[in-house]
Amino acid sequence: MKQLIFTYCEGNDTKIAVVQKEKDKIKILRTASFDVVTPAFNVDEDMAGLRFEGDELSLEALKKSEPAEAAGLSNVSLINNSLKGINLSKSRFITVLTEPAVHYHFFEGSRKAKTGNFTQEIVEDIHQSKNVAIDQENLAYVELADKSWMAVFLSGEISCIRMINALAQYNGKRIYKIHAVKSAEISLAYYVAKSKKFFPDDHSLIVYIGKEYSKLIFLRGRKLKHIGGTLDIGKINLHTYDVYFSKILLEMENGGISSLDNIIVCGEDDSENIILSFYGTFPEANVSRLDFSGLDIDGLNKEARESLSAFSVPIAAAEDFFDEEEELHKGINLLPRYVREEQRFLQFGWHSYAMLPLLFVTTFFLTQKILQNQREMSHIGDQIKTQQVLLRENEDILNRISDLEGRINNFGTTQAILDSAAVGTEVWSHSLEKIADFFAHNKNIWLTKMNLGDAGKVNLEGYALSKNVMTDFAYKMNSAELKKVSYEALRDKNAYKFTMNFNLSSYQKDSE
Repeated sequence: MKQLIFTYCEGNDTKIAVVQKEKDKIKILRTASFDVVTPAFNVDEDMAGLRFEGDELSLEALKKSEPAEAAGLSNVSLINNSLKGINLSKSRFITVLTEPAVHYHFFEGSRKAKTGNFTQEIVEDIHQSKNVAIDQENLAYVELADKSWMAVFLSGEISCIRMINALAQYNGKRIYKIHAVKSAEISLAYYVAKSKKFFPDDHSLIVYIGKEYSKLIFLRGRKLKHIGGTLDIGKINLHTYDVYFSKILLEMENGGISSLDNIIVCGEDDSENIILSFYGTFPEANVSRLDFSGLDIDGLNKEARESLSAFSVPIAAAEDFFDEEEELHKGINLLPRYVREEQRFLQFGWHSYAMLPLLFVTTFFLTQKILQNQREMSHIGDQIKTQQVLLRENEDILNRISDLEGRINNFGTTQAILDSAAVGTEVWSHSLEKIADFFAHNKNIWLTKMNLGDAGKVNLEGYALSKNVMTDFAYKMNSAELKKVSYEALRDKNAYKFTMNFNLSSYQKDSE
């Protein structure tokens, strides 16, 4: 039995369930969940070589990539790693979609005409009410409990299908076979109606809680009654369960439902708290979790078995798909035409088969040219690497030369600074030598303060016991000026306080 891979894309949350049918039971082989930003690029031959090495992603083959491409490639790598050990080429992919990729339209006309005319009526009604033109082949419909009809259709490029194509290209394949596109709400409604025993007049509510979004699906008996709008609240952004209850009451009014007999909770959160909260708000309703007792889950680990409710949608789609294959019920398939065209082995008419020999010859020729070009590119790449090594060596030599040139150019400046410092040291030496010599021969004069002022003038302050000695000191120093003399009593003697300055530059010639 071939393995089927169900991918459910809901915003940035992507869930994967790998299943197969064994006897009368669906066996769940593997489940995985990702916060995936769907890649908006095609994996080319350079990127196709990337693989997981151990627990790390090797990016050596990534030559030219923008940051967004690298992020998308990482997502594809994670998904590929989660499916390790499964032959993806021989598996069948089934995509499960919800809003905004899937659109619903309620049609109250009666189905009395032939199928083709009835489909055309729905297409025209959608065009008139929503101003959207769709192809009949991209439209499916189901009958509701009140005998009206709900049309289901897709629009634009489907990101979940693009993700599967990126996964195929990552593994060096053109595409993987996508067999069907299912509606998450319709498949979940079918699974619940099949697994639960409802009375014909029962009104039941299916509450699916996702990570960021939630779904409200109403049944009457075992048939679909109403699909509420997607709620932008989920497990990670839910602050109070009261938000659900107000939304439920609003959707009950929109769907013409007066009361609820059954409430089935599934998804990311089916905890006891939410079960009790629904009991408290709808005391007359039978509140329960979705049951998976009919599945074979022995191959899953404990953690996967405990979180099985989070994969309610892909599991429900699997039940829907297998029952449709066995003709137990008539389901819907929204697989777009462009996907069916891409998956054909030959995408041209029978009259073009005569071109097959030319096609094979052309392929052989192109293959030879590609291999030749790859060898030349490899040779050129080796030469480029050699030149890059030489370039780095030359740059290192140039940096050393530049450093030496800088040192040589700075030698003159350094020498001038040293010469200037030497001259300045000799000037001070000569002036201090005269001061020391004078004070060595005169014991009745001493200095208390000496500092360098503006314009190279040295200011001196001190005391003397004789006026004559101050005059002799002024004559001793070159160009010295006695600025101030005052009389002060110094202990038991009379002393003169003086202020004197001299120009340091006057000793320049002495130093020379």
